[in-house]
Amino acid sequence: FPPAVFPLSCVVQNYSWGKVGLESEVAKLVASGDPLVQIQPDQPYAELWMGTHPRGDALIRDNRIPQKTLGQWISDNPACLGAKVKDAFQGQLPFLFKVLSVNTALSVQAHPNKELAAKLHAQLPEHYPDANHKPEMAIALTPFEGMCGFRPVEEIVSFLQNVPELRALTGEVAAEQLERSGSDDPRGVSAALRVCFTRLMKSEKKFFVDQLNMLVKRISQEAAEGKDTSGSNGDLLLRLHSQYPGDIGCFSIYFLNLVRLEPGEAMFMGANEPHAYLHGDCVEIMACSDNTVRAGLTPKFIDVLTLCEMLNYTPAPSSSKIFPAAQSQLDPNVYLYDPPVPDFTIMRIEIPASIKLYLVSAMDSASILLVIQGTAVGTSTAAASEMSLHRGSVLFISANESISLHLSSPDGMLLFRACCLL
Repeated sequence: FPPAVFPLSCVVQNYSWGKVGLESEVAKLVASGDPLVQIQPDQPYAELWMGTHPRGDALIRDNRIPQKTLGQWISDNPACLGAKVKDAFQGQLPFLFKVLSVNTALSVQAHPNKELAAKLHAQLPEHYPDANHKPEMAIALTPFEGMCGFRPVEEIVSFLQNVPELRALTGEVAAEQLERSGSDDPRGVSAALRVCFTRLMKSEKKFFVDQLNMLVKRISQEAAEGKDTSGSNGDLLLRLHSQYPGDIGCFSIYFLNLVRLEPGEAMFMGANEPHAYLHGDCVEIMACSDNTVRAGLTPKFIDVLTLCEMLNYTPAPSSSKIFPAAQSQLDPNVYLYDPPVPDFTIMRIEIPASIKLYLVSAMDSASILLVIQGTAVGTSTAAASEMSLHRGSVLFISANESISLHLSSPDGMLLFRACCLL
């Protein structure tokens, strides 16, 4: 039998928003995973891709395997996905697993559902490269900040009343409509919110740049005088404006929740949920797609009309965006992040120092295992030889295969395992 459990060497994406050099968790993991890699101190290390995406197909680090990449290996051995996953996802690995290290904000964006994805892909394949949806989940590795979903209406109304430059962009009529919309009529609230946000995002470039400059000047002066600028969300505004001067996305902070995650906390972004990551390191998992509709905080292709049409205009508090992990009934060392989509699940595995032998159990799905901390020797009947595991190691585990970890670190291990639980 060819080995069905093997180490991977994964692709790094050096996007400009990434943390630089060894500030980046991505760079640190790559450097620990492969001591031969040279980390460039002035280069951004934004994303580590663990999967079969054509723009970052993982390399197999096992010279007994003829295939060079994980994508080639899976297409030659589709049974490794597990019977249900193979049938449900046409012989493809259904998820892309990543580590992100965010230094400056990512664009204000949302991902289409399957129906819209198919339409966008047919109309604009150069910007929407596939017909799949792209739900995502992020789990913080370090304190992590992002924006996600529309704020409760009273918070948005408070900003409309405290930030005259914002009100100038939404227009008086739309602002008043939102102020008058009652919580007893959720559809009315959503409609008013849609009008307000769309008016803002579609405002004339010269007009919004003038308003943004006025706002930045006013907040800078107030801050210099020691005044409290929280009523205008001043700190975040100045930070985003310094990263993306003159960008309409700076105003999105008045509409979207600011979500702060502690390590181990997660947020899930379903279809049409507006979001933007701001700062920190996380593991992320998503359906295998590249479809992103953007509208600000980016130099990339912007599609404001599509974004404003598709968004889910349901206001909710930022606390509701934190996705809970459930401790496994079968293994108290495993915490499950199981979102309401079939494409992916993540397990966080925390092995305490007292355990010296741990079984990474078999499941009916292919999975990818990432070591964040700790060292062990892994053995498996499906691996050609024993594998040395340490920070930054990434393993592919075929369906129905298990691995015994012989731990050698004094402080236990932290692992993340991406899979598909149908």
